[in-house]
Amino acid sequence: MEHKNPLLEERDTAEKFITIGEIMLRLTPPNYEKIRVATSFEASYGGSEANIALALANLGIDSTFFSVVPNNSLGKSAIRMLRSNDVHCTPVILSSPEQTPTHRLGSYYLETGYGIRASKVTYDRKHSAISEFDFSEIDLDALFEGFTWLHLSGITPALGPNCRDLILRSLKTAKEKGLTVSFDGNFRSKLWTWEEARDFCTLCLPYVDVLLGIEPYHLWKDEDDHSKGDVKDDIPFRPAYEEQDEVFRVFVERYPNLKCIARHVRYAHSGSENSLKAFMWYEGHTFESKMFTFNILDRVGGGDAFASGLIYAMMHNYRPMDMINFAVASSAIKHTICGDANITDDVSTIRNLMNMNYDIKR
Repeated sequence: MEHKNPLLEERDTAEKFITIGEIMLRLTPPNYEKIRVATSFEASYGGSEANIALALANLGIDSTFFSVVPNNSLGKSAIRMLRSNDVHCTPVILSSPEQTPTHRLGSYYLETGYGIRASKVTYDRKHSAISEFDFSEIDLDALFEGFTWLHLSGITPALGPNCRDLILRSLKTAKEKGLTVSFDGNFRSKLWTWEEARDFCTLCLPYVDVLLGIEPYHLWKDEDDHSKGDVKDDIPFRPAYEEQDEVFRVFVERYPNLKCIARHVRYAHSGSENSLKAFMWYEGHTFESKMFTFNILDRVGGGDAFASGLIYAMMHNYRPMDMINFAVASSAIKHTICGDANITDDVSTIRNLMNMNYDIKR
């Protein structure tokens, strides 16, 4: 008997998405408690790339996740969660203690902020299975066969030399096979230094079609004299349209392979209320989204929801302004959902928010 995913039977795109990354156990004290006084933790699973695969699968995209997890109850539970959200996990490797000696699933603790108190993350992911596995024998050509879109991030290469090699080989193989490649720099200061991240992520740029975020990359004013600084050094964290447009244009001049560049801009009014908007370069023009202001239930994964929203909109050939507004709306709605990922399974919910229609749906 052939098994089918009923959510994919009426899908309106032939795109097939695959991503590579780490999935972790997330432990959160309930009721906004501080970790040092917590007596219980709520358990869930997440990770940047997994969050994007899950969000797209819930919107009906054929999505696959590749990773390494230990062959124990924690590893199996993480994969079970993804499968319950219609993410294909067939390529995932359940490693043995011989393959990954420490044999552990990475974890992190989230202390949820409230009001003027910001959220706080404590990682416990060193020597996780994916960071110890030898990927040299993985046939990436076979892994990517039949897929149309590959998404990667700057988090996975920060886990170790084996992961850096995997990401570079994946980028090159994907381009040889004609896949669309999206890449989110996603700098994590607890995993590597700013210069390490910029050095590596800049190597990735020639293979990328869709770039999410403008850091961490070197974009020297003068390639022969780095003392003159980076083009991005001159713009504020919340740039004006003209400032962002200038940076986008330099990116595209240096890397003409880039078809789209998008970055969101956050305005944190407090730990419980934020605003978001975004800029996007596409087809020779820079577009600026609407501003969305919202209360926060769970901020983690907001950037991943932005990425998944943009990917979905591009897969469905939305108009440029609708693309960027759909991406920001996806991120905004994620802030109202507990857990790492945007589990919204109704595109119209995001489109209604995109159009700022808040009426109850009956």
